Amino acid sequence: MTPAAELCQSLSQARAQTDSLFGLVDPAALYERPIPERHRIVFYLGHLEAFDRNLLGPALHLPAFHAGFDQLFSFGIDPDSTALPADQPADWPAENEVRDYNARVRRTLDAALAQAPGNVPEELLHVAIEHRLMHAETFAYMLHHLPFEQKVPPAFSAAPSGPSPETRMVEIPAGPATLGRKHGDGFGWDNEFDQHQVDVPAFAIAQHKVTNGGYLEFVKTGAAPPHFWVRRDDQWFYRGMFADIPLPLDWPVYVSHDQAQAYAQWKGKALPTEPQFHRGAGSQPAAASQAAPLFARENVDFRSWDPEPVTASPPNPLGLSQLVGNGWEWTATRFEPFPGFQPLSFYPGYSANFFDGQHYVLKGGSPRTARCLLRPSFRNWFRPAYPYIYATFRLVEN
Repeated sequence: MTPAAELCQSLSQARAQTDSLFGLVDPAALYERPIPERHRIVFYLGHLEAFDRNLLGPALHLPAFHAGFDQLFSFGIDPDSTALPADQPADWPAENEVRDYNARVRRTLDAALAQAPGNVPEELLHVAIEHRLMHAETFAYMLHHLPFEQKVPPAFSAAPSGPSPETRMVEIPAGPATLGRKHGDGFGWDNEFDQHQVDVPAFAIAQHKVTNGGYLEFVKTGAAPPHFWVRRDDQWFYRGMFADIPLPLDWPVYVSHDQAQAYAQWKGKALPTEPQFHRGAGSQPAAASQAAPLFARENVDFRSWDPEPVTASPPNPLGLSQLVGNGWEWTATRFEPFPGFQPLSFYPGYSANFFDGQHYVLKGGSPRTARCLLRPSFRNWFRPAYPYIYATFRLVEN
């Protein structure tokens, strides 16, 4: 099978992943808005195909058949609670119109790709695949905040839980951190380039992510509870994807960057920088294809809907656990370009639109992060007050 044919197969598999997510939504809830800062669910139903049509159609010389939908579903929202969207369900097309558009986009793209897959640069196919898989995660956390009665749950079970474990600080000696990806070393988004080294002074970093049990002590002092917690009478619950779960004390706590920063200050510690995270990760595999044994032990790649204990997988050679999976990890690093940054010619705003000092880098991955996005150079980013994502943190001492 040629590389282009393999990428087309990967695109088909990514479609199956996102199709299964939309299958969880009660049809009556398609025009709901689970997260106030985001579009309604129906937007995402059309967005994935519109993105592929707008990206791949020109390269395949395909004429537009519904320019209105191509535009309507082209861009999402950078979530900012100061300017909430005000559209109404009636402002959106009917579900059958969107699904007809989606089906025609797939038919026309697939037919053209089957005839001449080499006509599309492999980079564009990588973008289509990874964009869709990113939305397989972002749409999952949107559904996480949809009321349980508006979802059709599959068979699932929550991971067992126990008391919050003791965690130790691991000493990391001074040395270089390698950030980014080399040009010519496989696909990467523009913000991943170019590879470079940063000298990092000695520091100590926590063996585990901060747990719900650890954060509960902070809440008892008067701190605001995480968005993923629900209180009933005198008991706290974790807001699971399909059911509320008595607060699992040894699961990682999902919080906003602001909350993580406040907790770190309360403990007299700090959040790790992006270079410190890389120093702690050590010599992790450079590509997902090299990391199958590692990823098989971690809570990643759609393995579960919710977290598992921070002790559920073995530590890396430096003694740190779950630097991959079970929740993205906030860093103290603002999202900025690496030296020599060059925007994607066909998607110039992918990263550059967010180099505004108002977003922070996250590293690692969550239970709903696709394997291809687990490469060490991959960088996620969000606003510091955004509470809805599968994001946790660990502490450092400088």
